[in-house]
Amino acid sequence: MTTPPKVRTTRNGPVILDDISKQIVEQLQTDGRKPYAAIGKAVGLSEAAVRQRVQRLLDSGVMQIVAVTDPLTLGFPRQAMIGIKCEGDLELVADELSSIEEVDYVVLTAGSVDIMVEVVCEGDRHLLEILGKIRAIPAVRATETFVYLKLHKQTYSWGTR
Repeated sequence: MTTPPKVRTTRNGPVILDDISKQIVEQLQTDGRKPYAAIGKAVGLSEAAVRQRVQRLLDSGVMQIVAVTDPLTLGFPRQAMIGIKCEGDLELVADELSSIEEVDYVVLTAGSVDIMVEVVCEGDRHLLEILGKIRAIPAVRATETFVYLKLHKQTYSWGTR
């Protein structure tokens, strides 16, 4: 019988993982479709034990297993990061931005802008439409758009350190 995984949330801090759970996360960051049996072999657990740990990691919100696509190959040649200056409740603005279908990333920031969003568009005309939606939000005071010319690096394998 294997010991239950050490996945727990502290009172006011991050989720704490034991070394084996961290290794499982790293295995899945390398290949999200890696069989549980292969992961088990790499981390020293049975397939069933890995399956249980992965389910707990998913249930606790530590990780997600998703397909990452290349927008260019799917007909979305324009990507951009948009910096947004706001006034008022940033959380409310972030909620409204999150409801825009083309927005795939929303983060509150410190610095010269309050919120950054990433958008994936069908082209420049589509980007202009999205900017219009963003600028129509009453608390938005200014935007600055950074159009992607080339994606040089994108990785999701920063590990668990």
